[in-house]
Amino acid sequence: MSEQAIRKVCVIGAGTMGAGIAAQVANAGVPVLLLDIVPKDGSNRNAIAEGAVAKMLKTEPAPFMSKAAARLVETGNIEDHLEKVAECDWVIEAVIERLDIKQGLYAKLEAVKRPGTAVSSNTSTIPLANLVEGRSDAFRRDFLITHFFNPPRYMRLLEIVTGPATDAGVAAAVERFADVAMGKTVVHAKDTPGFIANRIGTYWIQLGLNAAFDMGLSVELADAVAGPPMGVPKTGIFGLVDLVGIDLMPHLQESLTATLPDDDQYHAIAQSHPLIDKMIAEGFTGRKGKGGFYRLARDTDGRRKEAIDLAAGEYRPAIKPLGPTGPAARGDLRALVETKGVIGDYAWAVLGDTLAYAAGLVPSAAADVVAIDDAMKLGYNWKAGPFEMIDRLGAKYLAGRLEAEGKPVPQMLRIAGERTFYRVENGQRRFLGLDGEYHDVVRPEGVLRLADIKLASKPLLKNASAALWDVGDGVVALEFTGKMNALDGDVMKLILQAIPLIQSQYKALVIYNDADSFSAGANLGLALFALNIAAWGEIEKLVAGGQMAYKGLKYAPFPVVGAPAGLAVGGGCEILLHCDAIQAHAELYTGLVECGVGLIPGWGGNGEMIERARNAKMMPKGPMPSVAKVFETVSTATVSKSAAEAKELLFLRPEDGITMNRDRLLHDAKQKALSMVEGYTPPEAPTFRLPGESGHVALNMAAEGFRKRGLATDYDMVVSDALARVLSGGEADLVDTVSEQDLLGLERETFMRLVREPRSIARVEHMLGTGKPLRN
Repeated sequence: MSEQAIRKVCVIGAGTMGAGIAAQVANAGVPVLLLDIVPKDGSNRNAIAEGAVAKMLKTEPAPFMSKAAARLVETGNIEDHLEKVAECDWVIEAVIERLDIKQGLYAKLEAVKRPGTAVSSNTSTIPLANLVEGRSDAFRRDFLITHFFNPPRYMRLLEIVTGPATDAGVAAAVERFADVAMGKTVVHAKDTPGFIANRIGTYWIQLGLNAAFDMGLSVELADAVAGPPMGVPKTGIFGLVDLVGIDLMPHLQESLTATLPDDDQYHAIAQSHPLIDKMIAEGFTGRKGKGGFYRLARDTDGRRKEAIDLAAGEYRPAIKPLGPTGPAARGDLRALVETKGVIGDYAWAVLGDTLAYAAGLVPSAAADVVAIDDAMKLGYNWKAGPFEMIDRLGAKYLAGRLEAEGKPVPQMLRIAGERTFYRVENGQRRFLGLDGEYHDVVRPEGVLRLADIKLASKPLLKNASAALWDVGDGVVALEFTGKMNALDGDVMKLILQAIPLIQSQYKALVIYNDADSFSAGANLGLALFALNIAAWGEIEKLVAGGQMAYKGLKYAPFPVVGAPAGLAVGGGCEILLHCDAIQAHAELYTGLVECGVGLIPGWGGNGEMIERARNAKMMPKGPMPSVAKVFETVSTATVSKSAAEAKELLFLRPEDGITMNRDRLLHDAKQKALSMVEGYTPPEAPTFRLPGESGHVALNMAAEGFRKRGLATDYDMVVSDALARVLSGGEADLVDTVSEQDLLGLERETFMRLVREPRSIARVEHMLGTGKPLRN
């Protein structure tokens, strides 16, 4: 079986997880058959699967990356349509976690599926050996476990478990499809209860709950300790349980206690808490229920956050606790667990035992430390995996404290001794194995990370806000390095320095970084400082410098490919608009959001958007339709919710590429850049035929309609009028042609006029202070 063999997928079970998996297959552009049982009333035999698709189209965050993806989902039921499994190359079972139901389904599948069609279970608790009990040898060869994490679109981890009979080709085809087409990072787990991430995660959560009850901590303080200071998302432990559902915890506990070996440390900490049992019984199951450890309550002053008192069992106003400070708050784990008092005690109670437990799972649950670290980083969004944390804490230190408390010291800690689990040798990251030797961390073919390149090289150019790296084969990568990868004069300076360097010694440029956000746009903090001291000349210099740098990239004598992932707004979007091509990660949230802070795009984005709109195949001819389309998108600060939607909004061209797996983005962008090198010529500067004053008036009339409906404020009208003036060409008549330079001048002049407005300054201040737009 080959990767190309997976042309259609079937998902059986249209619950939240099954439907989400089906949506992600559709997001990959692959047809998927979604089946569930026939509802009891039988009036619409496909109602459950159809209802799941309809619900997903209304869900936020959206399981589908576009409405077009939803059309790839075919719905049905297992009584009438199971024979359609014969059309599919991979069948994913995502039904209720009951062995008898799963085994009954497999018996039916065996009768209808083609030989060589993969069948996998999304189970998180049932061993593979139990699932295939009673099945034929042929079925066992095609069977494996593929454990997705919820929500399937956004959680990158996929744990794969194979059995002794699983055909290697079948497993490889599923893994390759899940990796390349669905965007998953595959971690190979052993056939043990809970596999890797949920086994460690459940243990960590149980430790955190127990210790907080035993020590009399508030939920706020517990989450402040076992949260960002440990490199854990700010939900901490109690917030995470609220998110996934408090009622899920007893089921996980029951499953693990029933299946884990008698000597597993989990049995010693598995316990119920009367308060939690009461909360579940009364419907306080977290965010999906009436509330959880936290809830939002309404009073005469509006909504307020409340937290439950673990001792009293009653809600009270949430507090901001005095949590870890200094190095302990900034990721120094040794300082955290050695903090005097309840903070250090709680940190050690949670962290010490969790790291020891994780260390004990090699090789029983995972072959090596890398698999465990990847599982926790991807499945629980930890910034560092357990063994990376041990390196920061010190393996010898951890072993010593465990020994002093009379607790067992895992074999991997003894193997490490005074060494670290990871080290870099000759620019190569290596990990410590069970044999006591270091081994290379090997990336899958087609995976290229800037972090790896940095281990073996130095930047070609570097300043406070950007760096230039040689990524091989004559391709250079431009990396933004400021907070949120914000853009400033240093970025523009480095771009202008890079162009002649690349022209003389290299073939192409890729604009990329490993961070979660490509760029949050211009450095608003720097801009606000300049505004407050009325340094208008410096601001105009920054605007002009940005225009010069971006046009320098556009007309450079070599291909420039943008490779964005995550947030790419404002100036971060504008730099992409100037690239010859874009290879985007599927999770791209891009847009020109300047109107939200009382400004307009100032680095050439207006003209580039007009150019894209007038070249769009579906756009009516003439100057007004393209300008109106751009005005609608930019004036409302619209941001795409995916790369697919970015194409619909014209931020990406139809021919721009989309990479599903984040780890493959740099490689794909590099290959795209290399494919453009031979015979490359820069684009010609466009001229624009714009609608002039009549268009300006028409755009303002459209904006006035928004204002009358309460969708736009009085100052929104001022900003949209300024945008309309630029997009319509200023004072130009309809028959006039406007050069790119003329449009840039008009854009710059309009930007400088708005930036002096007190209400724009107020919007910038509010955005910096709250992260939200001011509706003044």
